[in-house]
Amino acid sequence: MEKRDDPPANAITMQNMIPLLRTTELRRIEAAAADQPLMQRAGRAAADLATTLCAERGGAILILAGPGNNGGDAFEAARLLRERFFDTHVVFVGQAHDLPLDASETHQAFVAAGGSTLGAIPELVRWSLIIDGLFGTGLKREIVEPCAGLIRRANQLAARDRCPLLALDCPSGLNADTGKVYGATIVASHTITFIGGKPGLFTADGPDHCGEISIAALELDAKIAAAAAGHTIDRSLFSAHLKPRPRNNHKGKNGNAGILGGAGSMVGAALLAGRAALKLGSGRVYVGLLDERAPAFDAQQIELMLRSPDKLLATPLTALACGPGLGVSEHARALLEAACALDVPLVVDADALNLVAQEGNLQVALASRRAPTLLTPHPAEAARLLECDVATIEADRVTAALELATRYNAFVALKGGGTLIAAPDGAWFVNTSGNAGLATAGSGDVLTGLVTALLAQGWPPLAALLAAVHLHGAAADDLVAGGCGPVGLTAGEVIDAARSRFNRWIASARVA
Repeated sequence: MEKRDDPPANAITMQNMIPLLRTTELRRIEAAAADQPLMQRAGRAAADLATTLCAERGGAILILAGPGNNGGDAFEAARLLRERFFDTHVVFVGQAHDLPLDASETHQAFVAAGGSTLGAIPELVRWSLIIDGLFGTGLKREIVEPCAGLIRRANQLAARDRCPLLALDCPSGLNADTGKVYGATIVASHTITFIGGKPGLFTADGPDHCGEISIAALELDAKIAAAAAGHTIDRSLFSAHLKPRPRNNHKGKNGNAGILGGAGSMVGAALLAGRAALKLGSGRVYVGLLDERAPAFDAQQIELMLRSPDKLLATPLTALACGPGLGVSEHARALLEAACALDVPLVVDADALNLVAQEGNLQVALASRRAPTLLTPHPAEAARLLECDVATIEADRVTAALELATRYNAFVALKGGGTLIAAPDGAWFVNTSGNAGLATAGSGDVLTGLVTALLAQGWPPLAALLAAVHLHGAAADDLVAGGCGPVGLTAGEVIDAARSRFNRWIASARVA
């Protein structure tokens, strides 16, 4: 299998942590920098990237300019590309006299330099590049005709001519805050986003529409750093904990991880979590299985210590996970209540989350814990915890994750495309590793085991959650790069890949 530590080519062009700005934060930055030529800087950054994308291609450039500030960015890019002698065709949707002030100025500069606009896309032209400047970060509604038709046609032409499709700031039709699509939406091969990253580019439907993402800070780095509560996940967030083990080591130094779950017909979930915890370095892993007919040992991983749930909870643990295959019986509820009372880091997943959602006493017990609590819900589990529907969760994943963190005084990983991590203090993060192969049975159980292993070894809760989520996705990326998936990728295969990637991280951190 090919060994890679870089993200896949269709992910993002930046490997460092990216600040993420929601629209309200973005507008405050823009207002504070109103005296600076932000639109001109944005247009230049777009033109520079467009020049690179067209460097080895012949043919014309099609630019779609909308009626707002995104159109202003497009006009500035078009003016500069004409100066560089590109055959540039600009389709403008709107009226010049209705443009916002800054956009009106760039339109006037474009016209003064000899540029002209079209009302429709020319036929019988082969395109070397298509630039989407129709709608930017402020879009909150479904796009209607004629813009919807232009979006569909742009997608068709990019496929026909096999040319790049570059979105300015955000693909038209995508909500930059949430990643929700509004009907017809640009499917970009590249997105250049201005000032900072936007959460909707990296979560929900965003990754399927943005292609390679690059950031143009427009010389506002200090303002961005001060305003951003959200970031993408990067190893720098947890690299301080990536330490090689001393030769003078023993298993007692590496923690005791516990996994509680495995009711009837669901023993495999708990075993997957236990295997993941073992292979990510827990000194001892104890698995408490509820199924009365559970095996005495795991034939595939005989190092796991299987025991009754009561004996597990009486074991001196350094971290405990509760939920994989737990079921929602009265026995499971009582065990979860006992787990909440333990003074150890607690990971709550799967059926344990469903039990919490059903019972107020468990909600109080969870929220009042003094030891760290970590929740790892998928959208349906999150909806139960917040007493809403899945559509509400998916409509704004950042807000949902933050509300869970606040309500339950917990560190939260809201799973899905672009997993959201939220902390009780309001910090939040979006994961950029991973692929569609992780949408398979048992994948969440493996993640639970990875998180529990790091907690058992003494990692702080936020660092453990960030590292486990990022590692989970990176391991799946390694498997796909080696030809294993995404179709048919199994959760169990991720465990060994995660171990390999984690050890490479430690080795590279030691060299650095």
